[in-house]
Amino acid sequence: MGQKTPLYQCHVDASAKMVDFFGWDMPINYGSQIKEHEAVRDDCGMFDVSHMTVVDISGGDAKAYLQYLLANDVAKLTVNGKALYSCMLDENGGVIDDLIAYFLREQHYRVVINSATRDKDLAWLDRQAKNFADLTVKWRDDVAMIAVQGPNARTRAMPLFADYQHEAIARLQRFQAAEFDDCFVARTGYTGEDGFEIMMLAGEIADLWNRLRDAGVPPCGLGARDTLRLEAGMNLYGADMDEATSPLVSGLGWTLAMRDERDFVGRKALEAELEAGVHHQFVGLLLLDKGVLRSHLKVVTAKGEGEITSGSYSPTLKRSIAMARIPADVSGTVEVEVRDKLLRAEIVKLPFVREGKVMINLEGNNK
Repeated sequence: MGQKTPLYQCHVDASAKMVDFFGWDMPINYGSQIKEHEAVRDDCGMFDVSHMTVVDISGGDAKAYLQYLLANDVAKLTVNGKALYSCMLDENGGVIDDLIAYFLREQHYRVVINSATRDKDLAWLDRQAKNFADLTVKWRDDVAMIAVQGPNARTRAMPLFADYQHEAIARLQRFQAAEFDDCFVARTGYTGEDGFEIMMLAGEIADLWNRLRDAGVPPCGLGARDTLRLEAGMNLYGADMDEATSPLVSGLGWTLAMRDERDFVGRKALEAELEAGVHHQFVGLLLLDKGVLRSHLKVVTAKGEGEITSGSYSPTLKRSIAMARIPADVSGTVEVEVRDKLLRAEIVKLPFVREGKVMINLEGNNK
């Protein structure tokens, strides 16, 4: 028996197929992964993401702490509720985790980290906090979260909020959140679609789930969430990056704030990597032959071998796609070893899909 989110019984009542997900009992689908994927691309759907870890960071040293802890710079956050995506690195430049940090108000931030790395992350947060005197790091195990995603997600969800919350939620920009006494609503997500991630006290989350369902928002499982994020070119921790890889070879160089002199954990290692030359690149692959691309398959190029980090069938493109780490300066067509056969794949620019729009040419050349 794994850990259960506050929505576990809702999943069981809906006849979800439950699986073990890094120690959590989570729904993989509610009957059809493809239908759930299509619902989010065409209309909307909701996901239980209560297995994610919410941490509140406050105090006079909160900003300095996060500036040292994260490779991106929270000094960019000057508007209440504004969010920042960042990697949290070790001293060797490896990715301990990727996360979202929210600036709630002066001396008060919120970060949301992955469930699979919770114990490791919390220990790392505590270890780094010892160097800062005026600091409180609080794991919010009393908070649960639902993601409502899709082109109609905001329209479906808005009527369920209290009247006094409507104005603040309606004016949210992308990557911004509003905080209320009983909930936290962020215009963020992990699907490549618009929508909200809604955090509230665990004891209240099932009521919101049921009201969303009654408003016509179908529940969706981890299977659809994975194919949606892959189409959107969004990294998955433990697959596309981990402690053995740096952001520079994981398509996350854009998250590194290194133009000033700010010191942060892993900076020296990144500078050394840049000085030596980055020998790999992170790319999208579109399979040209028949087959399915999966994680860990070998990629054969004219300049050496690479590896698929995430791969699957794309319900939107009706083709197999992948993200891969391959030698630098390779372009055009490569080959992927699938069941002792070499299949042709085209290197394409990520993402594959953005807000329902196909971003690549299905013949293999970028639009």
